[in-house]
Amino acid sequence: MPKSINSAEVKKIVFVCEAGIGSSLMSVNSLKKKFRQAGINDVSIIHSATTTLESDTKFIVCHKQLMESARDKAPDAVVIGFDLFFNDPVFDELTQAFINGAVITEKENKKK
Repeated sequence: MPKSINSAEVKKIVFVCEAGIGSSLMSVNSLKKKFRQAGINDVSIIHSATTTLESDTKFIVCHKQLMESARDKAPDAVVIGFDLFFNDPVFDELTQAFINGAVITEKENKKK
């Protein structure tokens, strides 16, 4: 069953990747920029490799291929997956959810 969290409760977004470098780091910076431009200043966005993800993490953004690994490491977290490292609509949807104080619900990761 998909988990949900009110965006007002999220104070830290952990952007998870495989190694902690490369294109995912650029995606982190892109999301930070979107939040800054939207005036969202009370949420930190950090970068973590799946191997160093803390089990008590509450909110995770990662590539869809890493969702299961992220859930294994942080089983209580809300995990939001994306397809594209650049300009994925998920990043705009997250920004809008934080602007509106909306509830964010995981989408099922449909395996192909």
